[in-house]
Amino acid sequence: MKNLLRFLLSIQLKHSKFVQQANGFTLIELLIALLLAFLVLTPLLGFMINILSTDQKEQAKANSEQEIQSAIDYIGRDLQQAVYIYDGTALTRNSNTTATSSGIQDQIPPVKKAGFCDSSSTTVTCKPVLVFWKRKFISSVITPSSTTTSKDDTFVYSLVAYYLIKDSTSSTNTTWSKAARIARFEISDGILATSGSPNCNTTDYPNDSYIDTNHCPDPGFQRFNLNLPGAVGINQQMNSWKTASSVYDATKTPVVVLVDFIDQTSIPTSTTDPSYPQCPTGILSKGSFMGFYACVDVANTTAQVFLRGNALARLQNTNFDYSSSNQTYFPTASVRVQGRGYLFTR
Repeated sequence: MKNLLRFLLSIQLKHSKFVQQANGFTLIELLIALLLAFLVLTPLLGFMINILSTDQKEQAKANSEQEIQSAIDYIGRDLQQAVYIYDGTALTRNSNTTATSSGIQDQIPPVKKAGFCDSSSTTVTCKPVLVFWKRKFISSVITPSSTTTSKDDTFVYSLVAYYLIKDSTSSTNTTWSKAARIARFEISDGILATSGSPNCNTTDYPNDSYIDTNHCPDPGFQRFNLNLPGAVGINQQMNSWKTASSVYDATKTPVVVLVDFIDQTSIPTSTTDPSYPQCPTGILSKGSFMGFYACVDVANTTAQVFLRGNALARLQNTNFDYSSSNQTYFPTASVRVQGRGYLFTR
């Protein structure tokens, strides 16, 4: 009996040992398996990272292209209503001259509006590139007579300015990109009322007795006088325009950013440089950067506007200047517009 039990026990032990050897892995086998997994998964992981990176880059390019096109379309529609466009000469400030002789730049921000794009600021570069007068359409505001409730449409004059802005590298601004951006400023005339008492600031609007209280002129607006003594020609007359007050109301006449991620590559200082902007007709109006400039033909109320975005600034905070090797990240758009409005000079 003992021999039988000893025999059965020996068989069971041998069987357990065999099963354990068949279902287990040695350390060498595990290391080989890990090595094979590493060799297979590493290329797959790199491939996935490359796909995600490429998708991110293409998305940045697409966003920049869409924004640049939307911005140029908006500017083009705005310019269609222009009655007078200032060229680059009018937008060049000379500190040794008066506002009348140095042009319209001294009558619009930054000088007149402290806190935005101030000329004394060391943390921001700001330059008006496109400035013009336009006839602004306003619907259903004029009552033809006391016997009708319907209202007619009308036009008022507006002064519009587009700025090219860039923060310095030392700026702590986190709202906008490290590239450049374009902002828009506008002040408009009010609508004269046929009766009633004035309800606007008569200091800002001294020449009219009655104003439509729902459509007062913006603070600082002053109707231009085309019969100023000493000013010869329409250009001098328009460059002699002055605001009606010394300070713009930032809450009513804000400077609104139209588009961000504009190319901040510096315009060459030499006009003979092949990359320097050239104007076939008119006078070049520019800031300090290649992202926004215009060719202005004052006589024909025409402007050709050029924009260049910077998708590379969406992907990295440094080393995003333009070069021939990364030009696909800098989408461009342009539009040539002739103002449809007409300025009566007589």
